[in-house]
Amino acid sequence: MNTTGFLEKINEARLDDALAERYLNYALSTIMSRSLPDVRDGLKPVHRRLLFAMRLLKLDPEAGFKKCARVVGDVMGKFHPHGDQAIYDAMVRLAQEFAVRYPLVEGQGNFGNIDGDNAAAMRYTEARLTKIAKFLLEGIDHDTVDFRQTYDGEEKEPIVLPAAFPNLLANGSTGIAVGMATNIPPHNTVELCNALLHLIKTAKYKTNGITNCRVTFEKLCSLVPGPDFPTGGVLAESKENIIESYRTGRGSFRVRAKWEVEKLVHGQYQIIVIEIPYQVQKAKLIEKIADLIVNKKIPTLEDIRDESDESVRIVIVPKNRATDPSILMEQLFRDSEMEIRFNLNLNVLNLNNIPTVMNLRQVLTAFLEHRQTILLRQTKFRLKAINQRLDVLAGFLIAYINLDKIIQIIRNNDEPKRIIIKKLSLNENQADAILNMRLRQLRKLEEIQIRNEDKSLKSERRELKLLIEDEEKGWRTIYLQIKKISGFFSSEPDIGNRRTLIGSPPKALVIPLEAMIEKEPVTVIYSKKGWIRIAKGHLQDLTSVKFKEGDGLNSFLHAETTDKLLIFATNGRFYTIGVDKLPSARGHGEPIRLMFDIKNEDEVISIITQNSCEKLLLASNSGRGFIVSERNVIAQTRNGKLVLNLGQDEKAAALSRIPPGASHIAVIGTNKKLLIFALDELPVMSRGRGVILQRYKNGGLSDLQAFVWENGVSWMTASGKRSELNLENWVGKRAGAGLIKPKGFPANNRFS
Repeated sequence: MNTTGFLEKINEARLDDALAERYLNYALSTIMSRSLPDVRDGLKPVHRRLLFAMRLLKLDPEAGFKKCARVVGDVMGKFHPHGDQAIYDAMVRLAQEFAVRYPLVEGQGNFGNIDGDNAAAMRYTEARLTKIAKFLLEGIDHDTVDFRQTYDGEEKEPIVLPAAFPNLLANGSTGIAVGMATNIPPHNTVELCNALLHLIKTAKYKTNGITNCRVTFEKLCSLVPGPDFPTGGVLAESKENIIESYRTGRGSFRVRAKWEVEKLVHGQYQIIVIEIPYQVQKAKLIEKIADLIVNKKIPTLEDIRDESDESVRIVIVPKNRATDPSILMEQLFRDSEMEIRFNLNLNVLNLNNIPTVMNLRQVLTAFLEHRQTILLRQTKFRLKAINQRLDVLAGFLIAYINLDKIIQIIRNNDEPKRIIIKKLSLNENQADAILNMRLRQLRKLEEIQIRNEDKSLKSERRELKLLIEDEEKGWRTIYLQIKKISGFFSSEPDIGNRRTLIGSPPKALVIPLEAMIEKEPVTVIYSKKGWIRIAKGHLQDLTSVKFKEGDGLNSFLHAETTDKLLIFATNGRFYTIGVDKLPSARGHGEPIRLMFDIKNEDEVISIITQNSCEKLLLASNSGRGFIVSERNVIAQTRNGKLVLNLGQDEKAAALSRIPPGASHIAVIGTNKKLLIFALDELPVMSRGRGVILQRYKNGGLSDLQAFVWENGVSWMTASGKRSELNLENWVGKRAGAGLIKPKGFPANNRFS
């Protein structure tokens, strides 16, 4: 096989250069032909081709419907060489009233719903254009836009539509390209028209006045106060943020569900959500809130029901009438999609077909410049048609003057056209028109009509020439066109009125802990092997509580589900967790080491409920310690908070809460010696190693207790609590050695 000719056609190139070139071509194709809308008509190629194909199929608003499969087939076969499902999905979205602010396709059949259900297959559904879509196509036959060949070269398609109304901002757009994206919310067309009219008036019709317009964004935002979503809701964003978003072309808008309180008998009430945020699927929203109820994330919420028909009606039932509806809704806004953030990214293809992030003023002025171009091209097209018609009418008038001569020429010659042109000084078009005249057009009445038409067209021609020459007159015409569009939408309340309320940004609302967690009495159970759990109620007898084999009860305490636990470990760190976050006693609980970063060599010393107003007494096994406020030991992370600094071979050994009125501290060591000294001898610190509490020749600190002198020192025995009031023998100074403990003191040398 001779491969010489084949090898001569190979172009050598570096692999990275070849990859870069091909990836760039792919990226440009994605940006230009799929993802970014055109600033002039606000459409991507697939939407533009859909509307154009439906127009060719004569699917006007006044005409009947046709199967969507027919439309999709035409679009795919003639204009859009992509999958039929992708084309149908784009068509479905244009017909969904909850997806686009102003539907461009009128659907008949199942086109999906706000719950997130898909549309029926294209063979079952039918469609036609809406009146609003006709505004986008208006004048397309009048040489207003350029056409290009389709992918197979057999047809032609428009590069852009004439777009008589600002579709880009009115319906918005979203898309992800290569290295860039766009996200434009829908707006109210009447408000957009008011802004366009103000731009034209402010420009004072001067040359390039629209381009150089300097209307402030504050003024524009007074005319266009924010997005207007098809599903309504409340725009809860500050005016300053809205202005800044429109100034830069980037930002975000907080959108909330619209709700109201419905009064019931006996002082009861329920909350009715009548509008939900844009692009939120109602079924998933309700499912999410139902999960919050099941998991008791919002304990003040009793139930949620969907009573929607054609309009949204979500019923939210509080647990009791004492629940503040505002607080309940704030929790739902925080924990569910009752509130969303819609990001603004005005990234579009500009007038030069280049991806650009534009601000609100630039988008509006670009639309006006497009309308100016459309007007000039349409005027020139009409002027050309008038000139052609006047040329024909001039021939008709000559024919009426020389009627007998023309009849004689036609009767006596086989080729009358050439002779008529020569003798009457006519052109070919005039001669053809005369020869194609019907006999009944030779009536006197027809001559009068032709003369009137000639006069009318000449008057119109003068007006059109003025329109081309006088830019001010052109802008006045555009002004009237936009005013007409605004009037159309204003006269249709269902589509013209604003749906999204302009609200105010939410104020910082402090939600009390009781509103977030249902307050219930529980018993915290901690096992010898470090497993923790909670049981309902304040249990006194724990003999029925089961543990894993080889495990048993270490300690327990009574608490409420709204409490937080402070866990002190031998590494000198405090760990914090909400009681409601602990596992239920239906099982064996969870190892506490999995909840926090507690090493295997460290052990839990004490577990207490948090009270920020109280103080704690803590010490290491070397006998050093100090007083710390509870508010200073609260940890925010799994790693805990280091409070007691430890030396080499030291470990935290004891923790005790200081009761109100306490005046003394009792410290006992592993050497069985007890020392009592005044509480004020200890410093109050937020972190440190502390001072020496008791000295030891052998052993170390076992336990400590702060107490009220009158109440004496107490400890727990098998038979119950016991107190010692005669304490003079053990009183000394801090850092003393102490004396042997009293009779009856526990053998483990601990107070509890």
